[in-house]
Amino acid sequence: MTTTSASVARPLARARARRLLPALGVGVIWLFLLLFLVYPLGRILYDAFSDDAGRLTIGNFVEFAHDAFYLRSLANSLLLGLGTVAATSAVGFAVALLLVRYDFVGRNLFSYLTLIPIISPPLVGVLGFTFIMGRAGTVNVLLEDWFGLVKPINFVYGLHGVLLVETLHLFPMITLNVVDALAKIDPALEEAAESVGARGWTKLVRITLPLTTPGYVAGALLVFIWTFSDFATPLVLGVHDLLASQAYLNIVQFVDRRLFRMGIVISAIMVVLAVVFLIAARRYVAIKDYSSLSYSKVARRRLSPLAQMGAVAFLSVVMLLSFIPYLGVVLASVGRGWSLTPFPVRYTLVYFERVIVETPKYVVNSFLYSGLAVVLCVAVGVPIAWILARTRLPGRDALDGINTLILAIPGTAIGIAYIRAFRFDVPGVGYGLTSLWIVLPLVLAIRRLPYTVRGSYASLLLVHRSMEEAAASVGARGWRSFRDITLPLIWRGVLVGSLFSFMTSLQEASAVLFLSLGGWETITVGIFSFYIAGSANEAAALGVILILVAALSVAVINRIAGARMGGMFG
Repeated sequence: MTTTSASVARPLARARARRLLPALGVGVIWLFLLLFLVYPLGRILYDAFSDDAGRLTIGNFVEFAHDAFYLRSLANSLLLGLGTVAATSAVGFAVALLLVRYDFVGRNLFSYLTLIPIISPPLVGVLGFTFIMGRAGTVNVLLEDWFGLVKPINFVYGLHGVLLVETLHLFPMITLNVVDALAKIDPALEEAAESVGARGWTKLVRITLPLTTPGYVAGALLVFIWTFSDFATPLVLGVHDLLASQAYLNIVQFVDRRLFRMGIVISAIMVVLAVVFLIAARRYVAIKDYSSLSYSKVARRRLSPLAQMGAVAFLSVVMLLSFIPYLGVVLASVGRGWSLTPFPVRYTLVYFERVIVETPKYVVNSFLYSGLAVVLCVAVGVPIAWILARTRLPGRDALDGINTLILAIPGTAIGIAYIRAFRFDVPGVGYGLTSLWIVLPLVLAIRRLPYTVRGSYASLLLVHRSMEEAAASVGARGWRSFRDITLPLIWRGVLVGSLFSFMTSLQEASAVLFLSLGGWETITVGIFSFYIAGSANEAAALGVILILVAALSVAVINRIAGARMGGMFG
């Protein structure tokens, strides 16, 4: 009797364990997101709505509203974000339409070159622009030598310079999203429009562009948030009257408590605005009907010789401007005596020696923190992708919403939120989390988690459920089914998403600049610190290293994915 009871109990225990382990895993994922995302954001909102004694108040926001400088900074930030969206939209749409709908000489080359500007962070790009187009840069020196220019032209210092840098860095975001949307437009819709006389510009404005709305809105939102939250680029270009710049400057000074509190308030405003923009964008797309969209192959139209010349000239100018930062950074990283001369007078590798051999912490820390962040992204992101693609668990939609929200939250706000949320001593450790270097991999993992989730989710959608059902029919369920059947089929997507997370973690500047202490500095922190200290050559050397790692990551992604990223252009 005892033997029989034991033999019955063991299968029941295993069945309970099979049910308990997934629930435990979901609980751990939610705990991670609540602790390292929701709690810090909640904390910064609480601090913004409370006084020094902890009493709830709206006085901080009233003070913000009565400060003309902060209101001007808010207006400038909104105008800069909208201006960047408008500029990137004009360039991004034009590039996407040319590459998807028309055939001309050099099209394949341009389709790949278009992707390159986005692989380098804006902080590196702005350095390159100052070397080439600054007041004492190559362009102004050449204008002085050739045309006797007396007063240098201000190409980049000011809001217009920030707009230029952000536009040339971010227009591929619009291009990539519009390309995807163009591929979903049923050619029959455009043919129907032509049958009633809508051709050329009329067809483009009334039919084609409105049907790209889902992809375009997603790209435009990312461009706006990225520009809205970037403080490093404006500070390098001497622009302080922006919200992100004021948040950084107010937080890093530890003298005036009022300014510190206003930095928190500004960060809370940035979080709220980001959430509002995200909800508005999703609502705008949701109210439109896109049921006719489906992936279709659209024949490209051959341009006339004159039109080809125009297309090649336009794309060449865009690419030339986009590659200016690379030229400037590379020259500065190996050049000496580059003062009031078009190009360096001598070349050396001593700056690379200084940042790699003499002070290797920047490179070592970046790879260590980004590598640990990717491990966390895989551990948390793959299960999230599985939940979204394969289950109907309660809270699934909330999990999807939080994962999307991460993309919209400015890095500046995340960095400040971590300072406020984790400055208290960890039980059993005696130090606050912000006093431990592990905080950097954690914030990088939170910032880049959506890339791993998206890569894994896209691969899971390509694996038919029948394969997993067949495995279950022969006894391979749960973890065993995932390990033996699903994982071998989705590993490419997981790896591609992980590499994107790694590459973008190396480029993260906004959050880590707030959290890095002595000895923890990453490449982006080193670039910012060197440049502010007047050591532009060392900053450029670190920038070249960052560009090379990003280019290598993209090459590996292309290799693993089985097609070049530019292949999405058709």
